[in-house]
Amino acid sequence: MLDAFAKVVSQADAKGEFLSSAQLDALSAIVKDGNKRMDVVNRITSNASAIVTNAARALFDEQPNLIAPGGNAYTHRRMAACLRDMEIILRYVTYAAIAGDASVLDDRCLNGLRETYQALGTPGSSVAVGVQKMKDAAIAVANDPAGITPGDCSQLISELAGYFDRAAAAVG
Repeated sequence: MLDAFAKVVSQADAKGEFLSSAQLDALSAIVKDGNKRMDVVNRITSNASAIVTNAARALFDEQPNLIAPGGNAYTHRRMAACLRDMEIILRYVTYAAIAGDASVLDDRCLNGLRETYQALGTPGSSVAVGVQKMKDAAIAVANDPAGITPGDCSQLISELAGYFDRAAAAVG
């Protein structure tokens, strides 16, 4: 995984060129948005347990067959594995958000996840619903204007939503 700075330098180096004004402007914008990214990731990280727990609770209220005898989240061991997986996905979404790059999410979390769930008999569509519920909760937490760097965060929130959508699509 390359961060935005390493990626731009690597591209310029491969061409044997100096960084262009447009590239420098883009990197400058990333620096300016850095505090917003840190605020968003800090908020999600600080509320991760509640985000995962509430998303799982909502999922199981909506799909009680998952926690019924014979369901994929039936027994404490399976329920714990489900919550662990949701937490891992959320964690990698925060990594992508801080880096401004989905490659860490794809490479270290999502690649092969659908196949793993299929092999285990886990309903990917239910996992995707759980991810969407985490998305809703995380965005609500991230969009709370109290105590964060002022400014328009719509682009960052849209980017964050895209990471969750990417994760939901990968497992669904």
